[in-house]
Formats: sequence, C-alpha cells, structure tokens
Amino acid sequence: MSRSSNYEFQQWWNKQRETNPELLLKKPDDPANGFLSLEIRTPTAESTVEKERTRSARQLSWVCLLKFQQIAGSFAWVTNGVVLLLRTANRRIASPNSPADSSTSRLYRVIKVFLAVVLLLLGFELLAYFQGWHFSPPSVGSAAVLGFVEWVYAHWLQIRANYLAPPLQSLTNLCIVLFLIQSVDRLILMFGCFWIKFRGLKPKAAMEYGDSPPVDEEGNENVEDYPMVLVQIPMCNEREVYQQSIAAVCVQDWPRQRMLVQVLDDSDELDVQMLIKAEVQKWQQRGVRILYRHRLIRTGYKAGNLKSAMGCDYVKDYEFVAIFDADFQPGPDFLKKTIPHFKGNDDIALVQTRWSFVNKDENLLTRLQNINLSFHFEVEQQVNGVFLNFFGFNGTAGVWRIKALEDCGGWLERTTVEDMDIAVRAHLCGWKFIYLDDVKCLCELPESYEAYKKQQHRWHSGPMQLFRLCFFDVIRAKVSLAKKVNLIFLFFLLRKLILPFYSFTLFCIILPLTMFLPEAQLPAWVVCYVPGVMSILNILPAPRSFPFIVPFLLFENTMSVTKFNAMISGLFRFGSSYEWIVTKKSGRSSETDLVAFEKESDPLVKTTSLYRSSSESGIDELNKLEVSKKLGKSKKNRLYRKELALAFILLTASVRSLLSAQGIHFYFLLFQGITFLVVGLDLIGEQVS
Repeated sequence: MSRSSNYEFQQWWNKQRETNPELLLKKPDDPANGFLSLEIRTPTAESTVEKERTRSARQLSWVCLLKFQQIAGSFAWVTNGVVLLLRTANRRIASPNSPADSSTSRLYRVIKVFLAVVLLLLGFELLAYFQGWHFSPPSVGSAAVLGFVEWVYAHWLQIRANYLAPPLQSLTNLCIVLFLIQSVDRLILMFGCFWIKFRGLKPKAAMEYGDSPPVDEEGNENVEDYPMVLVQIPMCNEREVYQQSIAAVCVQDWPRQRMLVQVLDDSDELDVQMLIKAEVQKWQQRGVRILYRHRLIRTGYKAGNLKSAMGCDYVKDYEFVAIFDADFQPGPDFLKKTIPHFKGNDDIALVQTRWSFVNKDENLLTRLQNINLSFHFEVEQQVNGVFLNFFGFNGTAGVWRIKALEDCGGWLERTTVEDMDIAVRAHLCGWKFIYLDDVKCLCELPESYEAYKKQQHRWHSGPMQLFRLCFFDVIRAKVSLAKKVNLIFLFFLLRKLILPFYSFTLFCIILPLTMFLPEAQLPAWVVCYVPGVMSILNILPAPRSFPFIVPFLLFENTMSVTKFNAMISGLFRFGSSYEWIVTKKSGRSSETDLVAFEKESDPLVKTTSLYRSSSESGIDELNKLEVSKKLGKSKKNRLYRKELALAFILLTASVRSLLSAQGIHFYFLLFQGITFLVVGLDLIGEQVS
C-alpha cells in the first residue's frame, strides 16, 4: 500500500523558497551557511569486521567453556563409576559371606597350577629384564663364567627353544586350522542367510485360517478344518512366570473344542503348586479345556515330565502337540500361523518358531545374549531349515506331529538336552523340519550371570552326552552319506565340540603361553583381525547392538571357559554333566501381560460377573506370592574362581608382553583379563544390593 502525500510540508517548503531563495542555493560546505548539515554514512568494512571479531571471540570462549564443562562432567561420571566398581569388587572379595563356585573342579585345579607357573615365569623374566639379558641373553656354550642365576636362565632359554616351543607351536597351528575351518563355516552360513533374504526364500503354507471358523447353512461353526491340538506347558517352581504363560496359551485363537492345554507342573514347593492349580481352575471356569498334572515321582527332568504327559489315553485323539516353556508367551495367532505348514506335507515333523525377548535391553548381559541368539535363529536355524530341512529343536515354541514323536521313540531321559535328542532321532527316521523366522514367541533372557552360566553349562554338556550315545546310531542309520556327514562333522563336532575347544585353548591358554615362550608365534591376525570380522558377522542380525561389538567379542572369549568345562564334562561323563537346574526367571512382563490377556480373553468369559479380583488366583493369591518371595532365600552376587584365576593369568601375560613390546597382544590380553575380572566378580548382569 502506497504512502499518502504530506501536503503541509510541501506548502511550508514552497513558502521558504519564495521568501529566502538565496539560503537554499548555498552549499553545505559554506561556513556562512546558517543551516546545520548532518552526514549519514554507511558503516565501513573495517568496523563491521571488528564487531564480528569481538562477537566470534566471545562465542568461541563460551563454546570452549561449554566443552570443558562437558568433559569435566564425563570425567566425573567415569571416575564415580570406576570408584563404585572398585568399592563393589572390594566388598565382594572382603566379605566372608560372598558365595563362590566350587573349588573342587578339576579344571579349576589345573588353572591354579597354570597361574602359579605363569607367576613364577613372570618373576624370572622380570629379573632377566632388569639384568639386561634380553639384549644379550647368556648362552650355555659361552666361554664366559656364568653366575648361578645366569646359568639357570641360559638353560631355561635352551629348554624352551628346543623342547617347549615346538609342541606349543604345533598345538597353536592345530587351533588356528580349527579356527579357520569354523570361520569358513560361519561365512557359509552368512552367505546362505544373505541368499535367503535376496531371493525371498521362506516356507509357504498350503492354506491359511481366517479370523473365525466358517459357518454352515444352519449357522453352526464348521471346525473340521481345525485339527486337534494338544498344548503342553512344562514347568518347575516357576512362581514368577506361570500366570503369563498359561494366559497366553488359553487365549489362543483356536476353536475351544479342538484344543486341550496340559499344565505339567513338576514343582516341589507346595505354595507354587497351589498357585498354579488355582490359575488352572480360573481358566477352567472360563470354559477353556485345561488340565493340571503333577507327578509324584519326578524323574527324568523335563523329558520325564513330557513323556509322562504323552502317556495319557486321550493323547491318541490329537494330531499335533505344541510345547511352551513357562516363560514363553505365544501370540493369539500362533497356532493359525504354524499348523497350516503341516497341511499337504505329511513328511513334516516339526515347525519351530523364533524366540523374541522381552528383556533384551535390561542390562549388558541380556544385550550380549540377544546378539548371540539373534545369530542362532536368523542365520543358523533359518539356513539349516531352508537348505537341509534339519536343525536342533529349541525345546519350546514349536509344534510337533505326534505321529513323528511316536515314530522316533518319544521322549528319552538319557541326556539333559531332550529337545536335541528327539530332533536327531526324528531326522534319522526321515522326518523334515520347518523353521519360521517371521513367527516370534516372547520369552525371557537370564538377567544374572549365575543363571546364564548354569544354562550354558547344560546347553554345552548335553550335546556331548548325546554325541557319545548316538554316534553309532548315526553310523548305522539308513540315511544318505551327506546327512551322516552333516550330523557328525558339522552339527556335533564343529559347532558343539571344536568351537569351545579352540576358543578356550587358543585365547586362554596358548596366547598367554606364547608371551613366556616367544619362540612359538601366534599371529596378530588370529588374535585381532579374524575375530573382529567374525564378531561383525555375528552382530549383523542385531544391528542395533553394534555399539557392543567389542564387549561381545571379549565376553564370548570369557564364556569359553564355561563352555569348555561343560563340553569336557559331557564328553567324559563327569557328574556335573547330568545336572539340571531350572533357569531363574524374573517375570518382568507378567503384570502388564496379565492386564492385556484379561482384555483379550473377555469374549471367552461366560458370565459377566467374573472379574480378576474375584478369581481364586486374583489379588489374594498375588499377595501370597509376594509374601512367599519375601520369605524365600535372599539372592547374592557370587565370586567365580575359574574366571578370576584366568583374569590374573591374562593380566600377568600382558605384563610380559609389555616387556617384549608386543603391542596388539598386550592390548588384547589387558582387556581380556579385565573382562575375566569383571565376570569373575559378578559385575555383569543383575546386581543384588
């Protein structure tokens, strides 16, 4: 919008021109001029630059001050964390009440002797270093007169060069070859996984179930297309998670008359038995076909429990059986996504689904477990399922054809890995397996190192028991040579025996020894580069865990002592190989899931007056549960002697590598020793105050 003209100023200006024309014609520079002149100038470039310099300097000082404050805060945070870590470690070591693992283990006694030898060698090497013998080592055949210590050191150099280093180098070369073979196997698995993703290969069902059963002309539901399914929930003293597993199974979107739920309770605690029985009665009142079974003679652990349940007369009326451990929560459409894969495939015995973890971000231990299990399911299970139609049954979150179970002899109690046992026997009988990576079943990861260590011991001792028992059965089986080779060399030897053997021997025994026997060489690419590449491949199925790649590599080497001990126990039938300890659960998601399950199960309720608060396992039972928890044994963090002894061995070897200026070996030994120390003090996983 244009501005209106100023007529008053125009009139005044015209009047001044008429009365004093000579004043208006004078130049501004004339001193006789009576008017004052005001000069308005644009700021020069010099003044602008000066102002910008002043402003930039002030901003730079504020930025530097802010960065310094951030660095000081980070340093204070790290310092507080280190101080807290040291205090916790000191308290656990000094406390006489700190529980510790057994000191009678054969492996622990061997590690203690190894530690004493390493400390003695380090003292000897330090003495030689300060004497300057590393520059000009004494020789046995020299003409110079040698002192006693110098004479001993000269003979030590001769013995280690002629007698100790060659066999150590041979063992090193053997472990390197095994390491490379296992790395090639892992690369092939990763290539197979990439090929599956690239080509979009996955099992396809011959049919799909709708949202509701079809209705006939009279308005009745036609459920003949829905086979009879038996659902089993084996449990033992699962006070934290029994509600969520039972609820998740009972709200399955499957015709009620075509499904029966068996709660197989092996609990030896009376209060837990009463809680589980009350929960079963609650769902019975809602019209769910569910039974509670408790064995009086509890033999055979989980295998004995499942075998007893399959011996019931009514089992012959069912075609499939789905198995869920007590902490598993299948989705409502689990059966609708798995059962169709059996249709038209009479040679399919098992449909296995993937595990998904509700507490994978709970602490560092659960994050590292998530990396490992993500690779197991997405790579190992999927590749073996697509290309071989065989893999190890994971013991839960799967559906079996009952005819296949009967054909291969049913559940056997001879090992602690009954799931792998029955999978191998079914494979030898010609049955095929299907793995569904896109069907996930929620479950829990062990949050404490104690629970995780016991679980890993059972998972690695059981396969060696099974390998010893079924080796000749595999040889005599009427299957192709390729299947026999895959079972013996890949499934058992390479992935169950060789992996823990070379991992423990190479990084916990040979590497420290090569620091004291430098004539035996362990290349840097074996110590750092190849393990780094393998760790990157391991972490690809869980890309959000990339920041934990270094802790994952170090922690896997730390767990090698547990896996090696378990492998030896199972292979040579030591007593601990038959030990079965139920993995402790925390029930992190139980309360949230219970509310969700209550909402989902509303259509199942026959009477509108039935509420959770009025059920037999409602608030009163939850209060009883809390009281029983308080009266139970208090948990404490433990000390792990084998890990602590190996920590001191690796740290001692790092000091020796520092004397010989072996850079990458020093850093690996240092950080690996610190990792063993952290694990040995139980500073990883759940911390109990």
